Amino acid sequence: MPSDRLSALDTAFLCVDQPATPMHMGAVGVFSPPHRARGSACSAGSGSQGHRDARAVAALIAERAERVPRLRLRLRSGGPLLPDRWQTDPRFDAAAHISTHQITSDGADPLTAHASRWLATALDPRAPLWNVQVVTGLPEGRFALLVKIHHALCDGAGAAELVLGLLDQAQPAQAMPGPSLPGGADRAPLLGSLWRGAQRMVGETVESVGIAADLLRAVRPFPLSPTITELSARRQLGFVRLDADDVRRVRRAQGGTTNDVVLAVLSGALREWLRGRGEEQRLRTLRALVPVSTRRRRGKDACGNALSSYLCELPVGLDDPLERLRAVSGAMNRNKRTGPWRGAGALPVLAERLPSVVHRLATRTVAHAAPALFDTVITTVPLPRLPLSLDGAALCETYPVVPLAPHQSVGFAVATYRDGVHVGLNTGGDAVHQVGALADAVTKSMAALTQLCP
Repeated sequence: MPSDRLSALDTAFLCVDQPATPMHMGAVGVFSPPHRARGSACSAGSGSQGHRDARAVAALIAERAERVPRLRLRLRSGGPLLPDRWQTDPRFDAAAHISTHQITSDGADPLTAHASRWLATALDPRAPLWNVQVVTGLPEGRFALLVKIHHALCDGAGAAELVLGLLDQAQPAQAMPGPSLPGGADRAPLLGSLWRGAQRMVGETVESVGIAADLLRAVRPFPLSPTITELSARRQLGFVRLDADDVRRVRRAQGGTTNDVVLAVLSGALREWLRGRGEEQRLRTLRALVPVSTRRRRGKDACGNALSSYLCELPVGLDDPLERLRAVSGAMNRNKRTGPWRGAGALPVLAERLPSVVHRLATRTVAHAAPALFDTVITTVPLPRLPLSLDGAALCETYPVVPLAPHQSVGFAVATYRDGVHVGLNTGGDAVHQVGALADAVTKSMAALTQLCP
């Protein structure tokens, strides 16, 4: 039964949220007018024929958002001791969460520059925790949809479902259920229910003790990562599109999964990027936090965050791309054998089992120690294989954006859609001026790996 009470993990994301570390996820989708999509999802044409009325698109999104219960929810404080709760906003107006913007800049990449500024702006905690913007003025009559959804409201898979509910292909099942007050009698016999609850509590206690022990062993001594940065509200995005055929070719030639190939490519990119920063002497293995969905175990109606994670060693010290791929595949295979409920990577599982009051007292401080455990976050956002569209315009590019933990300089979010693997880079602190070099390094790393695979 869904509850209106925030889980402990949802509360943790709220506690970490600060001006320098906003905890909302983002996405940038680029749409091509219908008459340009005959040959491919993003075929080119004249700009004037493809002009979109941004207000009409915004009105359509507002109409669809009104039908998604979870988008109506806002926070209600539980005070210093009780958990916060979700409540339906009695004056909810979806249109108030949707804006429009006309790009007029002639810069090299005005959409990325605008999206960086827009996504860096925090959400209003007094209102439902999401915003959308329709951006027009792109070449060839294209328009973009910018989205931000707070991590307390849902995880990456849940955010994808919410956004899909705004598109033309929305199905009733894609709208995540809103929490409801507990009610109704439990049909299971009382004693059987109590026994199962006691067994689950014992099992979770044993798991939690093991996770905590593994977590302490995984903490790394100084010096910390070369990717560590000062706290800063500055953000700069970067977007890289890789060819899905190249990724499949590497996977067929070398084995492993699509995710293994992407992790190896990003390891090579980080190696090249750090060398460009003069960090050759500190090219030690980096560590990525790789989120893993646990929604299947919690049930399809799970609200909020249902996730764990793996810690994956990124072999940036290896020069050979194939060796990097083999090392990443080995690390991920070991993680999968351990499972998402054990090991230091199961930090979100442990956070879920702590009382909310503990998060209010300690999580904000503990979060500053994140670089001692991992250097970056690399997350994959699930998307359906079918073509997606908005108001008849085909989605041709989609770049997710992951929030940065305190002192993190870069995070990666990846979405495979149709014939492309779309990588969203989020940089902060002293890395904001180097996002172009990092984006180029991703492209070069993919090319180097592809050339070694016939």
